[in-house]
Amino acid sequence: MSGDGEEDLPAFVALHGAALRASRVPGRYWESLCRKLRGEIFDAGDYFGIMQVEEVDEEEEGDEEMEEELKKKPNPGNEPCFKVIITNENGLQASNPNSIFLIDHAWTYRVEHARQQLLHVPGLLHRMTNLMGIGFHGEIPDEGSVEQVLQEMWKYNQTYQLSQGTAEEKVPVWYIMDEFGSRIQHSDQPSFATAPLFYMPQQIAYTVLWPLRDLETGDEVTRDYAYGETDRLIRKCLLLPWVPNEVLDVNCFTPEPSDEHYQAILAENKEKLPIAINPPIYAKDKIFKVFTDIQQVLNNLTHPRFVFTDNEGEADILYNFSHFKDYRKLSEERPEVMLNQFPCENLLTVKDCLASIARRVGGPDGPRWLPRTFNLQTELPQFISYFQQRERRGEDNHWICKPWNLARSLDTHITNSLNNIIRHRESSPKVVCKYIENPVLFQREDVGMVKFDIRYVVLLRSVKPLKLYVYDVFWLRFSNRAFSLDDLDDYEKHFTVMNYAPGVTLKQVHCEEFIPLFEKQYPEYPWTTVQANIFKAFAELFQVASAKPAPLGICDYPSSRAIYAVDLMLKWDTSRDGKRIMEPQILEVNFNPDCDRACKYHPTFFNDVFSTLFLDEADSCHVTCIV
Repeated sequence: MSGDGEEDLPAFVALHGAALRASRVPGRYWESLCRKLRGEIFDAGDYFGIMQVEEVDEEEEGDEEMEEELKKKPNPGNEPCFKVIITNENGLQASNPNSIFLIDHAWTYRVEHARQQLLHVPGLLHRMTNLMGIGFHGEIPDEGSVEQVLQEMWKYNQTYQLSQGTAEEKVPVWYIMDEFGSRIQHSDQPSFATAPLFYMPQQIAYTVLWPLRDLETGDEVTRDYAYGETDRLIRKCLLLPWVPNEVLDVNCFTPEPSDEHYQAILAENKEKLPIAINPPIYAKDKIFKVFTDIQQVLNNLTHPRFVFTDNEGEADILYNFSHFKDYRKLSEERPEVMLNQFPCENLLTVKDCLASIARRVGGPDGPRWLPRTFNLQTELPQFISYFQQRERRGEDNHWICKPWNLARSLDTHITNSLNNIIRHRESSPKVVCKYIENPVLFQREDVGMVKFDIRYVVLLRSVKPLKLYVYDVFWLRFSNRAFSLDDLDDYEKHFTVMNYAPGVTLKQVHCEEFIPLFEKQYPEYPWTTVQANIFKAFAELFQVASAKPAPLGICDYPSSRAIYAVDLMLKWDTSRDGKRIMEPQILEVNFNPDCDRACKYHPTFFNDVFSTLFLDEADSCHVTCIV
């Protein structure tokens, strides 16, 4: 390597070393990789060739070797099968520092844009159908071919995530390697490893390919599609998109995780639990100093018993936007200081934890008020078994994949494809929840029957004893297109969060206007009854969340108070006596929710919140005590 190239290596390692170590790319290749990336050197053609494998005739089925070959095919079916072999006459030595290669990406996209790109990017559909062996004849993209690519692409997709940027920029990116990379077959004893690498200077992602052993001319290039997973059952599950299998013998019962699971979450969150303190007692006319970084509070809290301070050290109340971590220090040094969050409240606000604690009621399927939920990191076999059992019984199998900890429907996908769900596990930690296939709909004159969800603001005053209030106004969000169980990637049909989507109409209806319209559409379901059921679900949720000591439950810290937004939908269900009922379905619990609409239409909102939580004067406020 030339002198200036050697000087470039430390800079290259400074930028990419962490990623290369995480992907286990051996250090001996780094210098060569740096040179190839800088010079955009794609020299794989000097070492490898793509070979078409002949189809096996039915009569030859007895041949075990042939059967093994068939199993290796990534796309069982009639399309041609290819494999990549070493063509260089000297073979390939793993010890050679130049034995690392770049693979280009044919298509890089985010899932929600896939359909539009296939329809509108010139040549893309043609290239993808060729690459996936799907018959496509004609120049104009047709829905049928697009649909087939959207199904098949989960056998070819790879993923990476940017570690910096906005929440939107951190949504996982999916990509399909070029024809060479996509034709590398799976093996349980792979000859090569691959890893995506985002090359900073060009802001481009490549896949890096390197050998795991010495290879001779004619040897096949293979990689492990399960990326080194050693657990046999999990491996079988991860390989299902390419090697169809049944896991019906796995019990789909998902008990609540062990105590150690919650201990591990506490450690990961770096939260330090408080020591036991006595509840602070304040003078009846005390004026509280509030330290906050939340603009909505600064602009709207006007109650005479609260004043703002810029000095955190003299505050009586800390009302912070970000998560507080060191409760121990606060409890030891300033136990009388109140704050707007509870230790371990992530058990409510993080989706996998919410599903775990909810299992304390309602048996194997969890409570009636939470859609059946599986943690894809820890409950993949149980989920696949449940999915396949439902498929056998001919039951609806639409599911929604959600990241554990992102809001605003980011990186959230609805699908009835098992392959799609299995592969989504590779991008970021996710839960998969049963999609509500029979929601209670609302008649929008301009559109038809649409999905809607409801947001309630709940105020948690204390855990022991449990004291829970609900703000008397609720908020509604509506889809913009009539609901049906198709076009699963049509955001405006299946989602209700419109206030963050550019150029999308936001339909607003105030709750006082909504109730008579709802009762007119559903005369047999008075809103008071519906709401009583909703409050009952909230009460049960907070009871289970505080039923065990921290970190298995929300911590009973006397100086904590909190406000959460609970989002829910209503679905049609049947009661034990065969009656059609509306069942509330809790979708998520949000920490420090956006209260912009609340302040705009109800100027006393934060006065009510602070009076209830910090003064214990709920009687004169717009709140209802439910526990």
